[in-house]
Amino acid sequence: VKSEGPKLVPFFKATCVYFVLWLPSSSPSWVSALIKCLPIFCLWLFLLAHGFRFLLAHPSATRIFVGLVFSAVGDAFLIWQDQGYFVHGLLMFAVTHMLYASAFGMRPLALRTGLVMGVLSGLCYALLYPGLSGAFTYLVGAYVALISFMGWRAIAGLRLVGAAWRWTELAAGTGALLFIISDMTIALNKFCFPVPYSRALIMSTYYAAQMLIALSAVESREPVEDYRLSKTN
Repeated sequence: VKSEGPKLVPFFKATCVYFVLWLPSSSPSWVSALIKCLPIFCLWLFLLAHGFRFLLAHPSATRIFVGLVFSAVGDAFLIWQDQGYFVHGLLMFAVTHMLYASAFGMRPLALRTGLVMGVLSGLCYALLYPGLSGAFTYLVGAYVALISFMGWRAIAGLRLVGAAWRWTELAAGTGALLFIISDMTIALNKFCFPVPYSRALIMSTYYAAQMLIALSAVESREPVEDYRLSKTN
C-alpha cells in the first residue's frame, strides 16, 4: 500500500481543488466540468504509471482503466444534467459498472452474497419507484440492477482472514459499496426528497470509491497466464 501512495498524490490534490473551489452546480461550464473530472484524470495517470505492459498483461486492470474513462465522460454529462444530459451520464456509468464487474470476475461465485445484494437492490428500487416516471422507471431499475451486480462481484472476492487475504480485494469491496452509497444519494435527491449536504456526500463517497477501485487493480504483477492459474488455485 505504501508504494502506491506517492502515485496518488495528484489525485488527492485534484480532489482538494474540487472541494476548495466548490464551483456552483447552478452555473455549469467547461471549467466546472474540468475541475470535477480532474481527480478521475489523475486516476488514469495512476494506472498508467504502472506501465502499458502491466495494463496489457492484466485485462482486469485494463477494464478498470476503461471504466474510469467512461466515468469521466459521465461526470461531464452530469454537469449539464439540468439541461437534459442526465440520461447520458446514467448510460456512461452503466457501462462503467459493466466494465468493473467484468474486471472483478465471476470467481468465486458467492451466491449468498449475490442473493443479499439482489434483495437490497430490490428494496432500493422499491424506495425510488414512487418518484419515478416515464423512461426513468425502466432506466433506473436497470441501473440499480447493474450497480448491484458490480457490488456483488466486488464483494464476492473479499476474504478477510487466512493466507488468501489481499488488501486489493478489500479496496474493491469497499469502493463498490461507496459507489452504491453515492449513486443512491443521487437517486434519492433527484427522485424522492432533498438530501441534506447531498453534493458533499455524493462527491466524497464517489471519489473515494473510484480511488479504491483503481487501487484494486494494481496488486498483481505476474504474467497473465500465471495470474489466471493463481486465480483457479
